[in-house]
Amino acid sequence: MKNPLLTMLERRKEGLKIGMPSYCTANDLAIEALLEQSKRFGDYILIEGTANQINQFGGYTGMTPKDFRDYVFAIADKVNFEREKIILGADHFGPLVWSNLPAETAMKNSKELVKLAVLAGFKKIHLDTSMKLADDDEFLSDEVIAERGTILLEECEKAYQELLKSNPDEVRPVYIIGSEVPIPGGSQDEKEGLQVTKPEDFEKTLKIYKRKFKEHKISERWEDVIAVVVQPGVEFGDKDIHAYNRLKAVKLCEALKKYPDFVFEGHSTDYQPPEKLREMVEDGIAILKVGPALTFALREGLFALSMIEKELVPEDKRADFIETLEKIMLENPSNWQKHYHGSDEDKRIARKYSYSDRCRYYFSLPEIKSAIEKLFVNIDSIAENIPAGMLRQYMPRQYQKIRDGLLKFNVRDLAKDFVVSCAEDYNYATKINYML
Repeated sequence: MKNPLLTMLERRKEGLKIGMPSYCTANDLAIEALLEQSKRFGDYILIEGTANQINQFGGYTGMTPKDFRDYVFAIADKVNFEREKIILGADHFGPLVWSNLPAETAMKNSKELVKLAVLAGFKKIHLDTSMKLADDDEFLSDEVIAERGTILLEECEKAYQELLKSNPDEVRPVYIIGSEVPIPGGSQDEKEGLQVTKPEDFEKTLKIYKRKFKEHKISERWEDVIAVVVQPGVEFGDKDIHAYNRLKAVKLCEALKKYPDFVFEGHSTDYQPPEKLREMVEDGIAILKVGPALTFALREGLFALSMIEKELVPEDKRADFIETLEKIMLENPSNWQKHYHGSDEDKRIARKYSYSDRCRYYFSLPEIKSAIEKLFVNIDSIAENIPAGMLRQYMPRQYQKIRDGLLKFNVRDLAKDFVVSCAEDYNYATKINYML
């Protein structure tokens, strides 16, 4: 069986301007919504985890690559989604979380991380070695970045050969190189300059990596590298979104046409209008990574249900999800305090509504999960008493779907449909005639 991402690339060579959304989230409700949405259309789905989220030491989710695989597969089984149609991706895999360590130790950890990812069945590996390590020179050269990336790819290849021993039909992973993007999760300073990757820098990356493959005697694996991460001019911060401007990226995208075996991978595409996402895919930015926007959408749905709860459920019986989330974030500020600035009021608003969506780090905590489940129970208990006008007030898009027979009134489905709406933008951008 061929890697579905290679199939996507082949179809683009035939002239079809298609792409692949890359959903980077570890939230169970978001994953459930995404799998159900893909199931409706019989699609493959790419679900990614970052090195921050999952690594051999657990990451902030407490999961190893194998744990993450089993976690996603368990959700898939729950919604009867075929495991074979899930593409697991590893994002920013390299020394990202060990940049404070000497290169020898950081790279040792990185080799173990990519090995575990491949052994766990991850089929898309973003090799990111762009960060300066503790004993590196002040300026990290492209040579060093490519050398480290090539070393990690060799480790991936060893792990893949291990898989072949037990399954000769094991799908070969594909690789993404380059990392001209901000830190995972979005920029912390929306005023900082945003520069589109220069065409010569993109081509230099390919040239140096290709030479490193030759030096390491793995030139035959060059065909497994399918994309380069670039900065096409899209980003989001606490309050602002930098929308895609294809005129500013035209030189970069023209350079890509010389390399038909490659596409660009765009990071931080969250909150882009669907028309802009479509333009990106047309221009060669065929892999669109999205993360915080998914849980931001879920949070919108949970807040909307909370407002209905305040209208119809007695105060002493409410889940008070909004208040519980604020309380837990204040008691455990480590995941937001370095990201939100200004007055106490500014930070209070940011904790709820920032595009950076730092509240997503709290959704897996027992207190928050308990509040969500209680909210669902409460809304279910008063479902018959919710006036259509109130549903339209707080959930206008879901109201329309229910009115038109496209969505059943189920509280979990109402919340998840906010995530589905986000996914629909990406399907519109990456799939031919999706809206038809």
